[in-house]
Amino acid sequence: MREVVIAGYLRTAQTRSRPREPGRDWFHKLRGDELLARLMPALMNRLNIRPKELDDFLTGSAMGVHENWTCGGRFPVFLANFPETVPAKFVDQQCGSSMAAIHIGYMEVATGNADIVMASGFEHMTRVPMGASPEAISFNMSFISEEQYKHWDIATTMSMGLTAEKLFEQTDCTKQDMDAWGVRAHQLATKAQGEGFFDEEILPVEAMQADGSIVLVDTDQAVRPETTVEAMADLAPAFKPEGGVITSGNSSPLNAGASCMVLMSKETARARGIEPLATIRSIGFAGVHPTIMGRGPVPASEKALKMAGLSAQEIDYWEINEAFCVVALHCIQELGIDPDRVNVMGGGTAIGHPLGASGCRLVGTLARILDVKDARYGCANACCGGGQGVATVIEREDYDWEAKRRSRRSKVKGKRSKGRKGFQECGE
Repeated sequence: MREVVIAGYLRTAQTRSRPREPGRDWFHKLRGDELLARLMPALMNRLNIRPKELDDFLTGSAMGVHENWTCGGRFPVFLANFPETVPAKFVDQQCGSSMAAIHIGYMEVATGNADIVMASGFEHMTRVPMGASPEAISFNMSFISEEQYKHWDIATTMSMGLTAEKLFEQTDCTKQDMDAWGVRAHQLATKAQGEGFFDEEILPVEAMQADGSIVLVDTDQAVRPETTVEAMADLAPAFKPEGGVITSGNSSPLNAGASCMVLMSKETARARGIEPLATIRSIGFAGVHPTIMGRGPVPASEKALKMAGLSAQEIDYWEINEAFCVVALHCIQELGIDPDRVNVMGGGTAIGHPLGASGCRLVGTLARILDVKDARYGCANACCGGGQGVATVIEREDYDWEAKRRSRRSKVKGKRSKGRKGFQECGE
């Protein structure tokens, strides 16, 4: 098995989607596949890789209907004007879709079936909202009408908020814990924005606004510096009117955005002089009961950690997707994680969660955190609608290929000099 590295990562800013007030979304006039198509050549140019060198293109979305339909992943390839020879795949693992794309790309490169792969994802929750429309999704009513399927409790399963309510009931968390975690997300994201942390991973995009003006979108729109615990406490339940604790404040907002990542073998990165962001050490995926889908990251992370030969305590930093704050808090409790090592640049509650784009965002941001924190191991994970979890363990290594080349040349030169000297001495 070959070692697989993350050669590069890029994303758009994540705007705040408002299906009922589309003009308030900075990206409301741009399609999700158009956002992705802008990222693709930009990242390839950064890495000095020609598009025709891609062995596969993988993209994911949680709602692959209406304008999110990609014709098997090919439409973004066409929109980016990549060569017709670039094959593609569309991946749907709900909120884990683009992390699943990373997993597939990782396996393709590790097994030698590919050398350079692009994994990506996108979602535009203003233009294609959650649930889409009856014309786009044909729900199988057997889940409701037939007794043999009723144990799946599809009414709860299909409402992510109700699954979060059920998970909350099975934890030791309080609503105050979730609200405080949500405030933390905004505070840390605000700090990271102020320090310019996200500048390197966000591609600025010019977008027309409702009034006809053009705005350069380069900042995550949903981050709210003014958020307080007091304001959070006053928010009404969003999914369960009587006795509910999941609110718009301790959940991720609706967002639009795209992300992409280039994976390649370590040998290829070395030969090209590309300094990777990180090396992928293992992947994990797991299923749980669909009515408590927020449990998914725990078994997925346990699987990935086992494959990497690591314990949760050996992971320096975590990116746990905050579809709901209770998901992150549950994962912290179950795996015994230090909260101060989780989502240190702000989580999805503030930065956003454009479903299909989040997986690449989590892994890419985590790789950059390892770099700026001078840390070694990281684990990114996410829960997925339908009762699943995905996880990826990465390692930041020393990729100073040129220094290593110089060191090797020096050693070889030294050996050759000693050899010549020895030959001369023998000859004398």
